[in-house]
Amino acid sequence: MRDYDQSIAFLGEWGPFQRTIFFLLSASTIPNGFNGMSVMFLSATPDHRCLVPAGANLSAPWRNASLPLEKQADGTLAQSRCRRYRLALLTNFSALGLTPGVDVDLSEVPQEKCLDGWSYSADVYGSTTATEWNLVCDEDWKGPLTTSLFFAGVLVGSFISGQLSDRFGRKVVLFATMAVQTGFSIVQVFSNSWEMFTIVFLIVGMGQISNYVAAFILGTEILGKSARVIYSTLGVCVCFAVGYMVLPLFAYFIRGWRMLLLALSIPGFFCIPLWWIIPESPQWLISQGRLKEAELIIRRAAKMNGVTAPTIIFAISEMEDLKFRQQKKHTFVDLIKTPNIRTITIMTICLWMIISIGYFGVSLDSPNLHGDPYLNCFLMAVIEVPAYIAAWLLLRKVQRRYCLCSTLLLGGVLLLLIPLVPQELSILSIAMAMLGKFGITSAFSMVYVYTAELYPTVVRNMGVGVGSMSSRVGSVISPYFVYLGAYHKVLPYMIMGSLTVAMALLIMLLPESFGRPLPETIEQTQSVRLFRCTEHSCCDENERKDNILKATPF
Repeated sequence: MRDYDQSIAFLGEWGPFQRTIFFLLSASTIPNGFNGMSVMFLSATPDHRCLVPAGANLSAPWRNASLPLEKQADGTLAQSRCRRYRLALLTNFSALGLTPGVDVDLSEVPQEKCLDGWSYSADVYGSTTATEWNLVCDEDWKGPLTTSLFFAGVLVGSFISGQLSDRFGRKVVLFATMAVQTGFSIVQVFSNSWEMFTIVFLIVGMGQISNYVAAFILGTEILGKSARVIYSTLGVCVCFAVGYMVLPLFAYFIRGWRMLLLALSIPGFFCIPLWWIIPESPQWLISQGRLKEAELIIRRAAKMNGVTAPTIIFAISEMEDLKFRQQKKHTFVDLIKTPNIRTITIMTICLWMIISIGYFGVSLDSPNLHGDPYLNCFLMAVIEVPAYIAAWLLLRKVQRRYCLCSTLLLGGVLLLLIPLVPQELSILSIAMAMLGKFGITSAFSMVYVYTAELYPTVVRNMGVGVGSMSSRVGSVISPYFVYLGAYHKVLPYMIMGSLTVAMALLIMLLPESFGRPLPETIEQTQSVRLFRCTEHSCCDENERKDNILKATPF
């Protein structure tokens, strides 16, 4: 069968048709940026204290002393968020005219939970799901669970989106999942309980990633080779970052979570007209035997580009070749078939998971950094644009292992150093967090390319799919890394930084793929450095001649 790119070469690489598809599909991923990160403002936990009812008969000194002092995660003393002195006793002491700390030793006064609820600071956030349903103290576990269930929806969506698009078409799945994301976000606005909010949020997560993946696949299949590379590395990634940047701007001016969620949902309706502009993937139509529909799309593209299409674009005989190629099927078992590819698969799973933990951990923790949370979030989004550009430039010139190792080391080392910055140097800590995010984001965009080059053609899609699934698992558990900061502010960064640095070093065990032909079969897969070269592996020529019998040292 002729190569698809050869069949449509007459269209040119960057005509009006390609530009329209590039920019519209890239723009369709903007809502993914602010929907994917909106939880940090929707479910933020503001500063809170036990509520002492206004009707309580307490004198001013006893009201001021009604909350015990506790040591915080940063080592300072502050009023307890979850306990108060027993109110009935304080009322009695106040009625007797006693003075706290003078007539009464407060350390001897029994404490109780916040039986009358909490008072929340409105200095930073107006209303959030935490303030509406009191997701604090004994219920604070529901906060990270909300985020994890959203990413669990992303995990499920990433698992089924590929299968759905293979069966029903890229375009249908793209717009169906856009509708799911937008529609259920609006339903979420009217949630009357935390349980309803969380269940709907899980469904939103399923639509959120499926929409992104469908747009990614549709664009790479419609565009030509040169535009395809820029689209997959810069187009959708930068537009995702643009959506991410819009989020703190919306959140700054709209402090109530319901109105904020509604405002973030409305842009999804602007994607409806794209149904009549964006076509189905001709490659998918060909795989389904619908050659006439594929040709019709290509001819319309030729007319739009002002070129003349050949009389026959896709020959009927090519369908027979396609069916012949599809006869041999491979399964996920092939990813662990040999010790070499099994090691690559295990390291791929770890690599994707740790990068995802670092990326989402730093992103979700940005409101907890020193300084204004809205500005911090905006800066974390802005830094992604140069990160994607840097990744694209590095991938063109530098070996893959060194690209990933250096960017992960940059991110990991800076994460380890952030906890050492004094609180008064807030600008320095934010700058270090931005540089750490820069390194991890660059690695995130590079790992797609590197993984695709490591796996042979027969299992490449499954290999990238396993890596992507692993990253979703990392995103599910990342909120709990942030949650550790409630016990000690150093913990999240120490753990994420250590994992990132360790993974950066382990990457050097993987084979190099830069400038090498892509392997076609499992036997042609390059050898991990833990294994000796064989005559079937794509090792360096010198290594193959020497046939080293012992493991190549790190």
